[in-house]
Amino acid sequence: MQTSPAHAVHHGDREIETLEEFDAIVSARGTLSGFRVQAVDLTDRTRELLTTDTSGAVFLGCRMRPDAADKLRADGALVLPPVPGLPFDPYRGHLYAPDDLFASLDKGYEATPDALAYDWFRRTRTDGDIFASMLRAVHDDSMSDALDELLRGARVVGVMGGHAMARGTEEFRGAARLGRALTLAGFTVATGGGPGAMEAANLGAYAAPYDARMLEEACELLAVAPSFTPSVTDWARAAFEVRDRWPKGNHSIGIPTWFYGHEPPNAFASHIAKYFANATREDGLLARCNAGVVFLPGAAGTVQEVFDNATPNYYRSRGEHTPMVLVDREHWTERLPAWPLLRSLARGRSMEARIALVDRIEEAPEALKRLAG
Repeated sequence: MQTSPAHAVHHGDREIETLEEFDAIVSARGTLSGFRVQAVDLTDRTRELLTTDTSGAVFLGCRMRPDAADKLRADGALVLPPVPGLPFDPYRGHLYAPDDLFASLDKGYEATPDALAYDWFRRTRTDGDIFASMLRAVHDDSMSDALDELLRGARVVGVMGGHAMARGTEEFRGAARLGRALTLAGFTVATGGGPGAMEAANLGAYAAPYDARMLEEACELLAVAPSFTPSVTDWARAAFEVRDRWPKGNHSIGIPTWFYGHEPPNAFASHIAKYFANATREDGLLARCNAGVVFLPGAAGTVQEVFDNATPNYYRSRGEHTPMVLVDREHWTERLPAWPLLRSLARGRSMEARIALVDRIEEAPEALKRLAG
């Protein structure tokens, strides 16, 4: 079984993102000069802050007592305090877990931090307030930083596909089996983090420590709420029931966005990097899929992802080409004929040997292996 990628241990860099790291640095070095302390509650570390050199340090969204903050500023440290009244922490040092975004689900999805953050986004996205846009940008950059730390050294395969794929269908079960197979092969599965094909792939990765029967039973349990419409609450509760029944699932990555607020995140991605800016999210998701991408049938969003991934492969702007596997010949040649265009773009270029079209989802892992050479 693949082990979860550990949160990065900071050796050469200057970031402190947990109270444990703070204590270790103060104890070992006796100084915080030049360090960046991110979203750590320091209200119980007043003595350490008052007696430790903090010149040139930066404190981002750290809670602390007023006398400690005054001393830090006198030292020449930059102190950016927490922003009151926000449903999210723009300085967050770690990715979200499902329990973070779905807290208070027992009161209905509308009461969860995920829904409240989307409501804030809808209110502020068009008001022209530079402070709100700055908060969104800082939050998204914090997500990218945490994602880079988490995935350092991981072999990541992306699974892209539409949000409309319903639970209980053979297509959903196939996407789940794909996520499980990729995880058992040693890859970290990354998806757009939403419902449908994305949830199925994250579910499959979650199910990797269990036998195939568990995955079939989980799919049956989820089928009681086939879609996130009309009720996100019922849809999410079914997922948490599966997690409660089989609590020791494997890790995977979900990278959703509040830009598409009608799509809630799924509860099977253990690490969730949720963005306000969809362009940052799309590029960041595909750029981190260093071992290839599997494209399941989807609509406009998935077509966009095909060519967002094809462009850097075409120009080799990210270095070596990464494999691209499109699944379902009829979908990609007739319903949405992206494959003929992709093949024409690749013809005569080195990326031609890194693209494939397969009929069935079960062929995708072997196609990835073949394209990787």
